[in-house]
Amino acid sequence: MRLKDKVAIITGAGRGIGKTVALAFARNGADVVAVDLALPPVEATAEEVRALGRRALAVKADVSKWEDVERMAKAAAQELGGIDILINNAGIADIKPKPFFQVTEEEWDKIMSVNLKGVFFCCKAVFPFMKDRGKGKIVNISSGTHFLGAPGLIHYASSKGGIIGFTRTLSREVGDFKITVNSVAPGFTITEGVASLMATPGVDEMAVGRRSIKRRQLPEDLIGAIIFAASEESDFMTGQTIVVDGGVALH
Repeated sequence: MRLKDKVAIITGAGRGIGKTVALAFARNGADVVAVDLALPPVEATAEEVRALGRRALAVKADVSKWEDVERMAKAAAQELGGIDILINNAGIADIKPKPFFQVTEEEWDKIMSVNLKGVFFCCKAVFPFMKDRGKGKIVNISSGTHFLGAPGLIHYASSKGGIIGFTRTLSREVGDFKITVNSVAPGFTITEGVASLMATPGVDEMAVGRRSIKRRQLPEDLIGAIIFAASEESDFMTGQTIVVDGGVALH
């Protein structure tokens, strides 16, 4: 029960990593605000959290829209009594690799709007509530593509690299309020959100082959690092990025 009675907002909680984190948090004693662009999947996540004996709130929100994110934060505080933890997991990852010169302005802007601006909006929205609480934990989900310079994914890798810079800077600004800001950078993780990449010949084999631990990465592989970053165990760690990729990006 490492997160006992904490209130955690988890974006992108309708499936994949976000849903796995939501259920793991509930098993560790947290109440969960499950957030996603699609309401039925996130309602299903909330129902599973309740089945584990914890309170849950399902919120439909587009993290790239300020009015949605502001409503999300207010609902969490009003319905569950405050905000202790924010897991910024929502993002676009289902991208077919292509050379940088084929990436359109629309594609670039869409990735940046969700993957990077969404993190900014969510942090901005929860900050007043964490400040009132006297402490808080923010965990931003980045990606190992930042460290690898993954060819064909320049817009995605750039957005996830931006999250690391954002994490480092925000940690400086909110430390006086006892709010920590850290990042977790997964490797290529098998979820519903990477269907296009999985369909690309050789991608799965390449991902496994360059790891020190030679197997597929699953959402469950991220739970330990995320719970650590969201718990009191990491109270003296901020501005850092934990890479969980099976030993690909050794830095």
